[in-house]
Amino acid sequence: MRRRSRALPLVLALLLTAAGCGLAAPGGSDAVPRVTILGPWTDAQERQFKDVLDGFGIPYTYQGTAATREVLLAEVQAGDPPDIAILPGVGELVEYAADNRLKPLTDLYDPEEYGNPWLPEAEGIEKDLWVPLKVDLKSIVWHREGETPPSSPAPLDAWCVAMGDDGSSGWPGSDWIEDLLLQQAGPVQYARWATGDLPWTAPHVVTAWTTWAHLLAQGSREERRRILTRDHRGPAGGHGLLFDGGGGCSLEHQGSFARAFYGDRRSGASFTDSARLLPGGSSTVKAHEVSADFAALFGDGERARTMIRRLTSEKAQERWGREGGVFSANSAVPAREGEVEREVGRRLTDQRVPLCLDASDVMPAAVRDAFYEAVLLTVAHPDEPVLPRLEDIQKVQDAQLARVPRLTGVCGRPQ
Repeated sequence: MRRRSRALPLVLALLLTAAGCGLAAPGGSDAVPRVTILGPWTDAQERQFKDVLDGFGIPYTYQGTAATREVLLAEVQAGDPPDIAILPGVGELVEYAADNRLKPLTDLYDPEEYGNPWLPEAEGIEKDLWVPLKVDLKSIVWHREGETPPSSPAPLDAWCVAMGDDGSSGWPGSDWIEDLLLQQAGPVQYARWATGDLPWTAPHVVTAWTTWAHLLAQGSREERRRILTRDHRGPAGGHGLLFDGGGGCSLEHQGSFARAFYGDRRSGASFTDSARLLPGGSSTVKAHEVSADFAALFGDGERARTMIRRLTSEKAQERWGREGGVFSANSAVPAREGEVEREVGRRLTDQRVPLCLDASDVMPAAVRDAFYEAVLLTVAHPDEPVLPRLEDIQKVQDAQLARVPRLTGVCGRPQ
């Protein structure tokens, strides 16, 4: 299911690349070398990102696609990678680093301004090969303003759930399993699992996966079919699953980026920590799952290096946060205004609660793909045993970790 879902985005992305669609070159011409940038942001997020780029005065082309992995791989294999690639996760970048594809970012940003876990390292790989440009808080649940969420785990019909995505169907389900394992087992075991030290067949992993399967089993076959086919952003042009999801759902387990889906109703959305609402929920938060979009340098031109320096600057990060609604890992960037923004920022900087990078984002790409495929199979057939699916993922992981360096430092306390 996962492999088929990627085929169409890949073909479309390559066609768009060939046609030159989605590119912009402010302040330059065809005769002026432009910094080429590949990133995951499209539509409104792309426009906001370009607004930031336009302020630098550096000619550029930006290609936004949900299929960043496929497009980047095709461009690298063709010998024409972008100068800068921005990927929603660092796991893929480790593979490029192992092949000596990445250029050091030394002196382009101040590592002291980034606390854990925003600068994970890979065993045997030099430092300063990636830096987060945008971060999000996970381990939260959205609800409509004025509606008090329950004080105990919620049943399936209370949840707005969907697995559909342009590039990676199934990833919303991986967030559920990751958060369940994090809250059930804590950050130490979570980090061991995310980096390949704790097997997929270990009791902590089986328990988290089984807990999620039992929640899905509450629904009918038709309800699970809707979960599989519905887009996690809600109806096109609508207000997200929380407001347009139908079926009376009132809770949504998505990261801080979900407000972008709510459109002009975003002010009517509030959030709470996920720990007590997840099936088998605990009363305390053991850690917060977070995600980041990491920039890496494939080209060694001075313009590209300057672009990274500008993007990571306090001024650019503050402007992007203010105008684009994004959050920064840079501790020097002032806190955002607004009640929801302050609450997200507080959790991202609370030194009492560890932060852990999204597990699938730090895994090798092939392991992540197997993870997503098993998620979709579990949604379709939650009554089937989970262990055989986990054994299949473990086989993929064993093959990958024999050639891909492990990441370290994926969990830590913010500075």
